[in-house]
Amino acid sequence: MRILLVISLMLNTVFASELYSIQEKSIKGESFKLSDLKNKTVLVVNIASQCGFTGQLNELESLYKKYQARQFVVLGVPTNDFGGQTPEDDKSMLEFCQKNYNVTFPILSKGTIKGKDKRELYKFLTQESSKEFQGEVGWNFVKFLSNKKGQVIGRFTSYVGPLDSDLIKKIESDLK
Repeated sequence: MRILLVISLMLNTVFASELYSIQEKSIKGESFKLSDLKNKTVLVVNIASQCGFTGQLNELESLYKKYQARQFVVLGVPTNDFGGQTPEDDKSMLEFCQKNYNVTFPILSKGTIKGKDKRELYKFLTQESSKEFQGEVGWNFVKFLSNKKGQVIGRFTSYVGPLDSDLIKKIESDLK
């Protein structure tokens, strides 16, 4: 049993270092290094502009503002993978988020998050995290919560809003 625990801890460290080695592009076209998120609690959310869940952008921004000073980050990831609900280019998507929802949290460039061409971040989240959190994303606004060590500690469906008490408890537990 002790050996399994040590192996599990070692694997989590390997996965976390892989997370922090990922580089993406911001929605503004700049380099975005996930290593800049070390020692932060991060909520990664695939976002869309024309989805029934798009209103969650308001709550995501509220959540970000509430906990930002405590090393919490919401990371938005636009995708057009689900029903073509994000037809905008990066510039238009950023304008949409800022104009309609006053979004200030970081947003990555639009890209694929499922299938063989999925971006590196989602390969990590859906294939290399703990088994309980693995599997393809099925719709917009699925949320992955990672702790300050870069380990995924929660996965929440689109139906779980950003201010849901279970999600808040997980966030606050890691922020302690």
